[in-house]
Amino acid sequence: MKDLQDATVLIIDDEEDILFTLKILLKSHVGHVFTESNPFHLPRLIRQHEPDLILLDLNFRANATTGEEGLNWLAKIKTLSPNTEVIIITAHGDVDIAVKALKQGASDFIEKPWHNEKLLSTVRSTLELVLSRREINHLEKTRATLNNQLQALNGQMVGESKAIEQIFRTIGKVARTDANVLILGENGTGKEMVARAIHQASARKNEVFIKVDVGAIPETLIESEFFGHKKGAFTDAHEDRIGRFEAAQNGTLFLDEIGNLSLAAQSKFLTAIQQMVVTPIGTNQARPINFRLICATNESLTDMVQRRSFRQDLLYRINTIEIHVPPLRERIGDIPILAKYFVETFKEKYKTEHLVLSPEALKKLEMHSWPGNIRELRHAIERAIILSESDELRPEDFRFSDSSDLSESDENTGLNIEQMERKLILKALQLHKGNITKAAEDLGLTRAALYRRLDKFGLQ
Repeated sequence: MKDLQDATVLIIDDEEDILFTLKILLKSHVGHVFTESNPFHLPRLIRQHEPDLILLDLNFRANATTGEEGLNWLAKIKTLSPNTEVIIITAHGDVDIAVKALKQGASDFIEKPWHNEKLLSTVRSTLELVLSRREINHLEKTRATLNNQLQALNGQMVGESKAIEQIFRTIGKVARTDANVLILGENGTGKEMVARAIHQASARKNEVFIKVDVGAIPETLIESEFFGHKKGAFTDAHEDRIGRFEAAQNGTLFLDEIGNLSLAAQSKFLTAIQQMVVTPIGTNQARPINFRLICATNESLTDMVQRRSFRQDLLYRINTIEIHVPPLRERIGDIPILAKYFVETFKEKYKTEHLVLSPEALKKLEMHSWPGNIRELRHAIERAIILSESDELRPEDFRFSDSSDLSESDENTGLNIEQMERKLILKALQLHKGNITKAAEDLGLTRAALYRRLDKFGLQ
């Protein structure tokens, strides 16, 4: 039997004794029960309470027996709130009118005087139907959200190298559990793909997958973003808001760039993850949470622990299982597979059905060091397809601004400042193996400034 404590029932009858009796009878079984003697208040009450079920009398005026008033209000309810179920309350002998109400959308009817057990059974079965329908709608919306998210990836985990096969095996083992997972690897290696693959292979696959880029959230907003807040809790809290922890309820929470959390935030995160409860800002009420936690970073958290910039107890909590995603330069054998996959993907997107990748172009792709990893490969192929003037992608369709072709590029571009800046950024990324923080330090930039330039030059 479903829990009816979240259900709302509205009773409309012109007899105060009936309203009082029904409320006393139902309030110990249903979470919220409201009563009203004037049916003209129905529109306001429906907007205010959003009832799951309305118990509706058929006659309201003195000496009225036709039931036409009730039928008119039934039609009004179905117009205002099609998903609200209606049970008709009718006097004994008015079964014909009740049957007419059923044909017009009522779910059932109750005769006066009623038997309490029969009335409770009717109400309970109707509300259980409503709650089941609500769960189905939630699942359908969740699946639609998941499909949209997956389609937005424009890619999937692809590869046949030993390193990738090992990752596939690990995913298969880990997905069957709820163990926390830490994914390590340079930027652009596909850490998010691994996280999504774990989610899709898990028992939580029909629930939400919430991705949060921790590094993109200002320190002052961390607590509100993750724990939520009540209206009025601080100056800009104009309405209640649930945090990311609650938003991921029953699904998977993926925290990218977990190494960017401050020590103060780490302490709060550790408490929430250990106890699996959150307390929104502005309230003392703790709320239970239930999700699968997956974290990712391009930092060495072990080194950060030694530098006392990351809590060791939090590291132990988040890396029950650790997965290392190798950079593309360490899995050169996967480049042909990935390249052909991206070519097929973008052929469909840009309507270039006959386009192929030449062996010479593929050889050039295999020789490149790919400091931006899979993300850079994907971008290079998309750009080549857009700019190509033939049905074959050739070596000259791919130009890389790393140190290996610096002199040639200088001669052809006249030392264009923007291109030089792009080359310098790529060189810093390659030197620091995709580590954004260290590359930004070398370049004399903030992380945010470097991210803006990566976006500007299409390197993200």
